[in-house]
Amino acid sequence: MNEQLITEILDKLRSRELHEYMITKENFMDFRRVLVAQEDFKQFRGIAKHNGEILYKYEDEPRS
Repeated sequence: MNEQLITEILDKLRSRELHEYMITKENFMDFRRVLVAQEDFKQFRGIAKHNGEILYKYEDEPRS
């Protein structure tokens, strides 16, 4: 998974074009590296699922 694709996914979550997006454990470190560099990083919520998958959503309010 490259940085451009990850940025597109994050932008689609922000704009609500995507409601949620599932990341596999193989792509998690690449995805997280790009995610934590985002200014609104705390508005992305990751929910752990089975087999190391993470379901990401964009929240209106940043988490604490």
